[in-house]
Amino acid sequence: MQLSDIDLTDMDRFQAAFPHEWFTFLRREQPVWFHPPTDTEGNERGFWVVTKYEDVIAVSRDWQTFSSEKSPESATGGIMLPDIGPESGVGTMMLMMDPPQHTRYRKIVSSAFTPRVIKLFEEQVRRRSREIVDRVMERGECDFVTDIAAELPLQAIAEILGVPQEDRGKLFEWSNKMVGSSDPEYLVSPDEAMNVSVEMFTYANELGQEKRIAPTDDIVTAIVNAEVDGEQLSEMEFDMFFMLLSVAGNETTRNAITHGMMAFLENPAQWERLCAHPELADTAAEEIVRWASPVIYFRRSVTHDTELRGSEMKAGDKITVWYPSANRDDDVFDRPFDFDIGRDPNRTSASVDAVRTSAWARTSPGSRSRQSSTSSPAGCPTSPRSTRPRDCAPTSSTASSTCR
Repeated sequence: MQLSDIDLTDMDRFQAAFPHEWFTFLRREQPVWFHPPTDTEGNERGFWVVTKYEDVIAVSRDWQTFSSEKSPESATGGIMLPDIGPESGVGTMMLMMDPPQHTRYRKIVSSAFTPRVIKLFEEQVRRRSREIVDRVMERGECDFVTDIAAELPLQAIAEILGVPQEDRGKLFEWSNKMVGSSDPEYLVSPDEAMNVSVEMFTYANELGQEKRIAPTDDIVTAIVNAEVDGEQLSEMEFDMFFMLLSVAGNETTRNAITHGMMAFLENPAQWERLCAHPELADTAAEEIVRWASPVIYFRRSVTHDTELRGSEMKAGDKITVWYPSANRDDDVFDRPFDFDIGRDPNRTSASVDAVRTSAWARTSPGSRSRQSSTSSPAGCPTSPRSTRPRDCAPTSSTASSTCR
């Protein structure tokens, strides 16, 4: 293999699976690599690729050098290769903010998640987990992604956002169209993706106004009315929060759950181990997040001339951190290509979505197996294959799987 063989802007290369062989080569030969320009939007000038765990963590934490918000002397930037502006979330969405604004935003949102609220939410997620799995078991067959992996985060997010359960299908449709606008499976035009964004914004704005005028006992009411140092979220910030949780929370959690099922299918001994030792549920959830790495990469903008591992970077350069690569770094993880539900410690590379997904996983699949009998079809059967009549197989670039 040579560096010239690697083109990270070729989306077709990611369709069947993440190209781990490329990143294994990069970690060994050139852990900080400058990707040459291609015809792909956003890569007119090339970008830096960071592949090692410690470097990914260092770049992610150093916001003063590597900005999530924008390039120096520019109003555009963001966390993906193509530059975007404030109208698309730069400076108003949590993922595309730097301190001190990010710190303020985080304090306001986190203040709404009191111990009482979290306890109530956890009970609701546990109940919904049982209902979702039991409903599938009664039917005897399922599309695993649609009926389980997508349904749980949809219901949980609807609960957080105060969206009526009958509207949760809208969250699913909006999320798919917004993240899949470049995916031929969804055939969504740029104009349609923009219209979906407007539709979601309108829904979020009306919901926020309703909760401000007529507060109810739910999390979204606490968020829109939360106040820290005399400040609340603006309408735009709440709308962006709604979009972030609806899209990022939905997509990442769905993919992590699906990858987790596939991992157990491919490693039945680990399933049997979990059945025999349900106390491993928490470490299993962490390992699923590491294994799935549902956040593929984030981009940062270099704010001033600097260097990383001897590579000199200029202000305005784009730099990308690749979480699946960091999570297979053999300098950090013993046997990184083994799925091990007892892995401890498990220093999964940090990203806001990975952490969120891990929290969902600890609340739902783990609690489900801990509370169920191993002989129950809704619990932890002898083999993951016995949760439905036939095998699951991957069917699309979004790691979906269908039970046939």
